Amino acid sequence: MDGAEQLFAERGFYGVTTRQVASLAGADDALIYYHFKNKWGLFNAVFERRARVLITARHDSLLAYVATSGHQLGAHGAIAAFINPMIELSQKGDPGWKSYFALVAQMDNTPWGGEIIHRFFDSNVHELVEILQKALPGIPKRELYWAYNFLAGSMMLALSETERVDRLSEGLCHAKDLDEVRTRLVNYCAGGFLAMVTEERLAGRA
Repeated sequence: MDGAEQLFAERGFYGVTTRQVASLAGADDALIYYHFKNKWGLFNAVFERRARVLITARHDSLLAYVATSGHQLGAHGAIAAFINPMIELSQKGDPGWKSYFALVAQMDNTPWGGEIIHRFFDSNVHELVEILQKALPGIPKRELYWAYNFLAGSMMLALSETERVDRLSEGLCHAKDLDEVRTRLVNYCAGGFLAMVTEERLAGRA
């Protein structure tokens, strides 16, 4: 599964064969079919293995934020509680997490990947939106889901560590410095939520 995760992250689902996975793992190709039936079964097992860990980590982080904040909920704190588990797993978890986040970022841009992401991660998103509804009373739920849509894109680009920003900035920025990424990503996303709230309220007064 580690070998499959690495190859899927590098080449995508269609760019990998079971024979290549078996070769990297030093195993017989037949073992993949014995345990997973086919390449699709292997892919789903690879995705689910870390998804379960991330779902639990996010759920616990959001609950902890609500418990410690009481009635002082805010967009910045809620978004930090949602994003921080990904950053911490990428920083402190085993090296496979970086491959996993690169894989998730790829899947979000495929016709079939959205269904898998929907199946595993929507519960966390609904938890976040419920907290944001309390933190930002009066804002339509529609706007919160729009804002989350933009947050998700920013979050996955940041976690894929592509280093494009390194080249664009000529070394002023470093995509792999996740401590720098964390602060800026949370501030950027929270600022976007608050800007949408402000715009909605101004429109409501017009």
